[in-house]
Amino acid sequence: MSTTAFPVAEGAAPEGRAMDLLRFATAGSVDDGKSTLIGRLLYDTKSLFTDQLAAVEAVSAARGDEYTNLALLTDGLRAEREQGITIDVAYRYFATPRRKFIIADTPGHIQYTRNMVTGASTADLALILVDARKGLVEQSRRHAFLCSLLRVPHLVLCVNKMDLVDWSQDVFERISDEFTAFAAKLEVPDLTVVPISALHGDNIVTRSEHTPWYEGPSLLHHLERVHIASDRNLVDVRFPVQYVIRPQSTTVTDYRGYAGQVASGVLKPGDEVMVLPSGFTSRIAAIETADGPVAEAFPPMSVTVRLTDEIDISRGDLICRPNNAPAVAQDIEAMICWMDESQPLRPGGKYAIKHTTRSARTVVRGLHYRLDVNSLHRDETATELGLNEIGRVRLRTTVPLLADEYRRNRTTGGFILIDETTNRTVAAGMIVDTN
Repeated sequence: MSTTAFPVAEGAAPEGRAMDLLRFATAGSVDDGKSTLIGRLLYDTKSLFTDQLAAVEAVSAARGDEYTNLALLTDGLRAEREQGITIDVAYRYFATPRRKFIIADTPGHIQYTRNMVTGASTADLALILVDARKGLVEQSRRHAFLCSLLRVPHLVLCVNKMDLVDWSQDVFERISDEFTAFAAKLEVPDLTVVPISALHGDNIVTRSEHTPWYEGPSLLHHLERVHIASDRNLVDVRFPVQYVIRPQSTTVTDYRGYAGQVASGVLKPGDEVMVLPSGFTSRIAAIETADGPVAEAFPPMSVTVRLTDEIDISRGDLICRPNNAPAVAQDIEAMICWMDESQPLRPGGKYAIKHTTRSARTVVRGLHYRLDVNSLHRDETATELGLNEIGRVRLRTTVPLLADEYRRNRTTGGFILIDETTNRTVAAGMIVDTN
């Protein structure tokens, strides 16, 4: 890795204290500079290996670029490099002294909207880029709506390529005002707008001298300090059981642990818990990780829970509090983002459904409406959902799902639909109601 040390941020995490992790996704239209922005963040935070930078410089020279094309750091597929576009979701990792980051670089083309949904579904924050010359376009609004639908808690609008509009404050404020007005129609709890030039690094790591009229933070300063701890649901205990651990040794016969990832809430030894769908109650005897026992478990920790009582528990069951349980429902109202280009979603369609660690089959009982992501108009005459279209449907599952509304819990409120003949994921769904 580069030998240049990254400057220690003011208020960095004290030595010995674990830094938190921020997952963020980029979104926006084609050629708005998403990959270049991520490349700039990696470059300016000294998060590149020397051979990575050398490879990018060589490819840039071979293509005849007059500059080092930092977008090549994330465009990993050969087709992406040849066409100069992003197709797949590329994940990159970097860290500063204050926080760790996982970035999902998502495609801007409309035909890859489903890939953007995949990248944003687990994000704490979304960066939506717009080209200062073009302003808001259809994909900008589409991605903002999808981020709202996916309940991404924090949005950052990056008005990119400000150098190509002579750092005009009027252009920046016009785009900012237009996007803020659109976001007001959505459920966006936190919005920040930053003028940047990803190519030249203005307002990325440090404040730019080209924007004396901008009084906000640089992008990295905001990413390091945006508060995400309160975004996690620590009230509703939800622990979907992924695997039942039994001893392989004949000398140990009384061990039974339930492994999985904490979806929400806090688990502690001694807590009274209930297992669904059986409804049996017990207490937590111990919570174990790969590094040994822990005093508590919270999202997104992967742990093994042991109970004081012998209860018949299997994969797909869920551990929760006796007086705070999710709905046990077979009839589900949900918003669907359709991802299959070969067949549309129609009432009567039958699919496999994957919800937390539980699998079942489902039938589409009805399509209430199709949503226009630009005008937010509901087309109640729609009879099907095509590729990348969004609508509200009613599903009936073969076995009950242990579900919450997506607005309350993104893990127990989300699911995917799978075409059983091709085994392809055809839709991502967000539960709206379980009555």
